[in-house]
Amino acid sequence: MMDFISPFIVSSTVQAITPILLAALAGTLCGRVGVFNMALEGQLLIGAFAAIVGSYYTGNAWAGVVIAIVGTMVFSLVLAYGATVFRGDPVIICIGMNLLASGLTAYLLRQMFGVSGVFSDPGIAELGKIRIASINSIPWIGWIFSRQTGLTCLSWLITAIVAIVMHKTATGLRLRGVGEDAEAAESMGVNVIRYKVLTVLIAGSLTGLGGAQLSLGTVGIFSEGMSAGRGWIAVVACMLGRNNPLLTALACILFGIADAISVRMQSEGLPNQLTDMVPYLVTLLALIISYSKKFGRLSKGTAAQS
Repeated sequence: MMDFISPFIVSSTVQAITPILLAALAGTLCGRVGVFNMALEGQLLIGAFAAIVGSYYTGNAWAGVVIAIVGTMVFSLVLAYGATVFRGDPVIICIGMNLLASGLTAYLLRQMFGVSGVFSDPGIAELGKIRIASINSIPWIGWIFSRQTGLTCLSWLITAIVAIVMHKTATGLRLRGVGEDAEAAESMGVNVIRYKVLTVLIAGSLTGLGGAQLSLGTVGIFSEGMSAGRGWIAVVACMLGRNNPLLTALACILFGIADAISVRMQSEGLPNQLTDMVPYLVTLLALIISYSKKFGRLSKGTAAQS
């Protein structure tokens, strides 16, 4: 067991958590204002592609991160206005966005770089790893820390900021009011549409960061469909965390561990068709356990009333 729990597996877990966590925070923010965001998968993919494009053409990884943020926010305008101003069904809009992201990135990959499937080039500037001598010299911890990017640390800082803003500020109170009772919030002078649009766009910036970590912080390439279900796992994390940033972060840790374990199992010689199932099996089991407890409480309450 101790051989299995190694610095490598812990480092892989932390890396795996980052894009899922950023996407889940985006879903949490959207959920708080009453917009169910199922487009996290497509947003991660757009962010990953935009980051590669920005990094390749500017030669700077952080310029790629900025372009990923901007590109994903522009893409998020579809949901921001479609679900608010035009009063469309968020679920249908999000399904369309996911399909659009998959097709659009594949098309642009061929048009911009003349390749299909995977784009890898020495001109892509990857995000650098954190180098702090006092920490890196610590056994075990230093090895893990020195293999993380700045976005990994930023993701946990953003988690704390979102939790504080959501529960300790007037802005967070208005956000929750918009999601819980839009008519009551509007009667108090809150511009509901503005809050929803801005929140969805801010959420888009977070998924842009997640996509940048996916393509520039982990592998330094772009491949079609490289989000690989992480956006859907983030949706489940939001559901398990009930749109609470800290509880959602705990759910992301669970899924990150499952993802890292699947990588380790594959390195031990197990077929990837089997190991790739691990994160999704954990996701399914977590949903089953969560909702079985919920229905159990509801049935007890019904029985008590009768």
